[in-house]
Amino acid sequence: MSDQTRTSFSRRHFFYGSLFAGAVPVGGFASTPSLTRLGYKSPNEKLNIAAIGAGGKGFSDTNNCAETENIIALCDPDDKRAERTFKRFPDVPRYKDFRVMLDKHEKQIDAVTVSCPDHMHGTASMWAMARGKHVYCQKPLVRTVWEAKELAAASAKYGVATQMGNQGYSNYGARECAEIIWSGEIGDVTEVHAWTDRPGRYWPQSPDVVPKTEPVPAHLDWQAWLGAAEDRPFSPAIAPHHWRAFPEYGCGAIGDMACHILGTPNMALRLGAPVSVECVKKEGVGQYVFPHKTVIRFDFPARGAFKPVTLWWYDSVKEQPQIPGVPAGTLIGDKDLNGSLFVGSRGMVTTGCYGERTRLLPDARMAEYRLPPQMLSRSPGHYRDWIRACKGGEKSCSDFSVAGPFVSWMLLGVIAMHFDGPLKWDEAKGEFTNNKAANEHLKPKFRKGWKWVG
Repeated sequence: MSDQTRTSFSRRHFFYGSLFAGAVPVGGFASTPSLTRLGYKSPNEKLNIAAIGAGGKGFSDTNNCAETENIIALCDPDDKRAERTFKRFPDVPRYKDFRVMLDKHEKQIDAVTVSCPDHMHGTASMWAMARGKHVYCQKPLVRTVWEAKELAAASAKYGVATQMGNQGYSNYGARECAEIIWSGEIGDVTEVHAWTDRPGRYWPQSPDVVPKTEPVPAHLDWQAWLGAAEDRPFSPAIAPHHWRAFPEYGCGAIGDMACHILGTPNMALRLGAPVSVECVKKEGVGQYVFPHKTVIRFDFPARGAFKPVTLWWYDSVKEQPQIPGVPAGTLIGDKDLNGSLFVGSRGMVTTGCYGERTRLLPDARMAEYRLPPQMLSRSPGHYRDWIRACKGGEKSCSDFSVAGPFVSWMLLGVIAMHFDGPLKWDEAKGEFTNNKAANEHLKPKFRKGWKWVG
């Protein structure tokens, strides 16, 4: 931050005063130099990266890393799903079980990308971090609250560079939104509304979904795909595409999109943990999968100078939510029905899925508006953010120390879908105080042969 910017902030009597004392580095989030990393390399050297999950999202994760680094090993239990990646890297060794890959190439691997289904994110990341490997893990980081806390602690314990795959945290617009709110432009924020069109457009999630069993395809190692999850017969209703709908393997629309859409509110409002979460509306409740459509309410207490805030999450929307105070016909969020809206005492701010198109409402208010002085550093790009951290540079914007607490409160909403009425959350104790059955969902169960490496 320049001397001119410092003076500007002093003159404006920064709205939230001492709230950020010691909390935001001078250069902003991700500006504090990291500690010496295991396997440190200079920025001019290339990392040797292995992929755990090479199909689906694993293809883009691997490709993005390959722009500047070496891909030296690929792992995916489904040869057909990973075929495109295998063709892209024809000479790279392939595996179906990441444990075998890590054991065989432990001395060559510097870092891993974890792009398998949600239920194996935590286990795969822990196996890698315990071996001193840097980890890029796809959103929603993990499937359970316990795993999120474990990964945050482990990233510090092993001194590795980490990043969750929620690109919104790297988006300029998300950081501009935070700075607008911190400047006091819209006053005290007491409501946030966030929404997504998932699952409706991308996978079936309704009472009609029944996991009928079929023989395991020849191209799939079903036991490796299940990993630590309970053994069960193969069903094409689950793998390879629609596992996200099933609580045993995914987190529904929250797991798919909330890490993107709720990232800006988490950053801008420094949300911490809620005191209550409730699924206030359910439609299309099925026996095997999450409800087709939900509305979830999170209540957060006061946080320093921030007032208590209620956050509303809407999924499977077919049109943007109707929110009091927003004129009819006003575009909020993005045109693809994903986004968030901050309601303050003196105005509103809206952003798209990844924090893009951040703007004050009504739109006319943006015409002559000048953004406040920059407080947060700007990312060089989501993958490069992590790669820079792996090489001893600044911490990534969504390091597990940030992603772990964020995902922990978000996943409480996944649990709320299983119950009626509010669930009271005690962050200090790490439990629900009014529902013992809900506490059973906080930690996964691991089948024999798959231990949690701590």
